Amino acid sequence: MNAMGSLILRTAARFLLPLLLLFSIFVLLRGHDEPGGGFIAGLVAAVGFALYLFAFDAARTRRIMAMNPQVMLGLGLLAATLSGVPSIFLDQAFFTAQWWPFEVPGIGEIKLSTPLVFDIGVYMVVLGSVMHIVLALAEAEE
Repeated sequence: MNAMGSLILRTAARFLLPLLLLFSIFVLLRGHDEPGGGFIAGLVAAVGFALYLFAFDAARTRRIMAMNPQVMLGLGLLAATLSGVPSIFLDQAFFTAQWWPFEVPGIGEIKLSTPLVFDIGVYMVVLGSVMHIVLALAEAEE
């Protein structure tokens, strides 16, 4: 039986994609204190979309992605690069980490940082580049 026609694979992909995306966000945010970060989180997200691609097709996978993989790659590269700019305005070396703590009612203090922006950029670059390659291969086969 063709994988595209597998009811089990389609059902599993529908359930696993959201779980893999949620886990990728967890790995992304955890990466500052423990193993993880933008690269491995982007790979986990790409695995989720690739599983969905195997269960369905390239057109349907493109529809459920938030944006075109090439655009995602470019925006991620821009975000990663721009994360180094705030340190220049503070008369520090490029890519010197900066943290901005602020109080959120009901949650407490949250710290946004340039390393987080950098990791989000890496996440987008990895997800965008892997999905661009995988989708191009899938579309060439169709």
